[in-house]
Amino acid sequence: MRILVVEDEAKLAQFIELELKYEGYEVMVANDGLSGLSTARESQPDLIILDWMLPGISGVEICQRLRSTGDKVPVILLTAKDEVGDRVKGLDAGADDYMIKPFSIEELLARVRAALRRTQEQETNVLQFSDLKLNRSSREVFRGTRRIELTAKEFDLLEYLLAHPRQVLTRDQILERVWGYDFMGDSNIIEVYVRYLRLKLEAENETRLIQTVRGVGYVVRE
Repeated sequence: MRILVVEDEAKLAQFIELELKYEGYEVMVANDGLSGLSTARESQPDLIILDWMLPGISGVEICQRLRSTGDKVPVILLTAKDEVGDRVKGLDAGADDYMIKPFSIEELLARVRAALRRTQEQETNVLQFSDLKLNRSSREVFRGTRRIELTAKEFDLLEYLLAHPRQVLTRDQILERVWGYDFMGDSNIIEVYVRYLRLKLEAENETRLIQTVRGVGYVVRE
């Protein structure tokens, strides 16, 4: 896991960096707002520890800019501001958590672990390949920003294919997983549903992602 620390107090930044490295994280450090924002965009860290008051642009503005572009990286905001209004402002800017200086390093590490754990739990519910995204919890499917309505069985088939990207799945594997071991219907049912999925996924001339492997089965790949 890569963590970006954006903090202009050099000693504090070094202290946090050493503690995080001791816990096994890969750590990057930026000491001002502009370099922090640039590093966040270029390196795509798994979490950002972000000071509120920074030279250049503030931590709150960094958070707002990241969120405005759809970046959902977890952000823990550090600040000496302890008024309720300040905390609300930080959270409204898109921060996931908020710690008031001075703080316990043990508590910061615990909050880092909790934020990363939440992210991992969310990611297991989302399958994505190229610009195709499937959310298992909400049962939503998107191709880019276009939402795609699927029947229950179409969703199940797509979920199974996306769970094994670039892996050729045989017709028997698909029948067993999606239709069940005791399925006694027409074996051409797979071809029918793959055709349904392709029509919906490629409705706006998008690239085909569900490929046929003749004589074997299907695979999700570009």
